[in-house]
Amino acid sequence: MRKFTVLVAAVTAAAILSSCGEDSSSGGAGGSAEGGAAEDVRIAGLWPLSGANATQGTDVLHGAELAVEIINGEYPDLELPLAAEAGLPGLDGAQLELITGDTQGDPEVGASEVDRLVTSEGVVSILGSYQSGVTLTASQRAERLGIPFVNGASSSVALTDRGFEWFFRTGPNDETFARTMFEYLQSMRDAGQEVETISVFHSNDQFGNDGAAVTAEVAEELGFEVVGDVPFDPAAADLTSQVTQVRSQDPDVMFVLAYTDGAIKLMQTLDQLDYYPAALLAYGSGFADPAFVTGLGDLANGASSRAAWSAEIAQQRPAAATVAEMFEAEYDAPMTENSARSFTAVLALAQAIDAAGSTEPGAIRDALRELDVPAEETIMPWTGISFDDTGQNTGARGVVEQLVDGEYRVIFPEEFATVEPTWPMNGQ
Repeated sequence: MRKFTVLVAAVTAAAILSSCGEDSSSGGAGGSAEGGAAEDVRIAGLWPLSGANATQGTDVLHGAELAVEIINGEYPDLELPLAAEAGLPGLDGAQLELITGDTQGDPEVGASEVDRLVTSEGVVSILGSYQSGVTLTASQRAERLGIPFVNGASSSVALTDRGFEWFFRTGPNDETFARTMFEYLQSMRDAGQEVETISVFHSNDQFGNDGAAVTAEVAEELGFEVVGDVPFDPAAADLTSQVTQVRSQDPDVMFVLAYTDGAIKLMQTLDQLDYYPAALLAYGSGFADPAFVTGLGDLANGASSRAAWSAEIAQQRPAAATVAEMFEAEYDAPMTENSARSFTAVLALAQAIDAAGSTEPGAIRDALRELDVPAEETIMPWTGISFDDTGQNTGARGVVEQLVDGEYRVIFPEEFATVEPTWPMNGQ
């Protein structure tokens, strides 16, 4: 197990010393339960650890690692499930072992990694896979193998529309996020801003295409006019043509679905063309990557994005604030919505395994179906964790953040907002 380099005030020194006495093992997870009383429970984390989205995949991995460390250690002052005692009490204190797989951002690799993790590594459940297109194929393979697949950070609505029996998503889907963003736009309209038309700028892949379709559906339902749908190749070296197309449509608001490279290129192109819509609303992803801010500097300011978690909201919940501090002490980087969603997915899966009292995949699946976690036992601004018949968490919610002076600030809903929105986005 990794050792925390900074003591967190809300976690006792005794707990830190206890947890740091364990040996290292694969993926940052703990080893066997003390004294060998129970066998480790092997779970897999399947994310893009190399390739274009490696920084985000690593961030997601770190969130999962931290959750495993807390479950395997003893943190009696941390008010989260499975934190007080070492290991899983329902399995005689068994430790979780996190085995990682690298999708390389490739759907075919993701599916083949599921085969390896199940048949060669003996994992009993899988977490993954960040990119919706990879999650699609990887979870299909898990479905065939009869292995629970818990997803924390893919938002495509299509993932829970397949009638799968083994797939569970803890985070919000794009419809939930879309409704949150349109509620924000409605609030700006009520405040006197002209908000009538939108254009959707999106990567031409599972994430982008599904998200664009949902955005258009919700927009029309709520009385907004969709004046454009502009896809782009995620591997494109230049986005001038696509951004020029959006400019010709003259939307009040530009919705964006893009991973990190596309998000950075988009903001650079907006600056080069000196074109800014009144608002840019992104579906997280690349806009939630710390590399987006560090890579752009001041050019990132003004962009807004939906988020499933916020560092500012975390300060309102002691456990969430403590976990965020532990994360930064461990990895020398702030916790993001991606790592927070991954942390939450691991904790949900662990609670199901513990409740099942078994490592049999069918028992774990049944326990996931029955899971009911109240809001105060999570680090998220949600109403809790409980899955419907499709495997979607009905308690998942979102907020809207805007980058102000290089920091993500909550601007909606009003009860969570810490600053007034900058409108138009360039302040002019």
